[in-house]
Amino acid sequence: MLYSLHILDYLDPVNTREISNDEEYKDGQVGKLIQVYEEEFPDLLQSDLILIGCREERGTRRTRALLSGPDTIRRQFYQLYHWHSEIRIADIGNIKTGSTLTDTYAALRSVMNELIGLGKTIIILGGSHDLTLAQYQSYASRKKLIEVTCVDALIDINIDSTLKSENFLMELLTDEPNFISHYNHIGFQSFYVHPRMLETMDKLRFDCFRVGKVKEVIEEMEPVLRNSNMLSFDVCAIAHAYAPSNFLSPNGLSGEEACALLRYAGLSPNISSIGIYGYIPENDMHELTAKQIAQMLWYAVDGRNKGLREASLNDKEYFVEYHTAFAEVQTVFLQSKKTNRWWMQLPDQKYIACSYQDYLQASSNEVPERWLRAQER
Repeated sequence: MLYSLHILDYLDPVNTREISNDEEYKDGQVGKLIQVYEEEFPDLLQSDLILIGCREERGTRRTRALLSGPDTIRRQFYQLYHWHSEIRIADIGNIKTGSTLTDTYAALRSVMNELIGLGKTIIILGGSHDLTLAQYQSYASRKKLIEVTCVDALIDINIDSTLKSENFLMELLTDEPNFISHYNHIGFQSFYVHPRMLETMDKLRFDCFRVGKVKEVIEEMEPVLRNSNMLSFDVCAIAHAYAPSNFLSPNGLSGEEACALLRYAGLSPNISSIGIYGYIPENDMHELTAKQIAQMLWYAVDGRNKGLREASLNDKEYFVEYHTAFAEVQTVFLQSKKTNRWWMQLPDQKYIACSYQDYLQASSNEVPERWLRAQER
């Protein structure tokens, strides 16, 4: 085996009989096909996506959850039908809760570090949003420079709070040495964010997208996620009607929009970890939020399946090449014949993910904002 089984020291197995209420899964359902760490540990080398649960919530005001959020999500996800049998999924159980919050971070970081080293895509089922720190630290421990995207109604930089879940972004973005090349924030709700915070984020050349903008042109978020290496998604970004366990706001992303973002994340060739945080099972009506998250996972798998068909940018025969100029800058746009996605060439000859809208702007002799922001960085 090419990986170390010492990660078993940090994991509790899954009790599938309890999750399924002692019922057998039907042929074609995820629960019938997924490799689960129950008695034997899955062969991770044969897996494409790996699920990990983490029940840690001491970074919030909440006391320990009465129910296990990750297992409630599993109950709903395992019941869905697996349409993409070529995408192999493994579930390696739950991170053991440490004696301190820092111990749990260390356990999650160690397991993720091992899996990232195998080149696997990891999906973390949280747990509170501050677990994003451990998610990021698994890259930092490898001294790997990454682009991070967070989906959240809030921007968690409350320097007056002692709660990790309310101020973890400060540590994430200012820790030294820092391995974040760029940060994106999707879906913030303006009335919860101080204007000066947005000014600070802009000065740092970070990109923040208001929820109204995201809903208006959600397809513009696809290049953002395609350029990213890590995604952290807080359930509070979803409107209460679609995620009843979210008591923060009646407004936010719809269920379909949340699924679209996870599909874009699955499509990304760069994203190697996705964390879904902030699910509170005891607040969930009829497990509707768990069903919403389960369907988001399904769309991440769907995106991964479609992304496998994308050609390398070096295979020019699979792309349409467009030469254009704007503001006296010569550049090249590529459009994939397989997925219709777009890329834009920067002055250093590197390509970044972009959208059709960027191409239209460049063709009208306008400087695409995405190009300008990339140059500013």
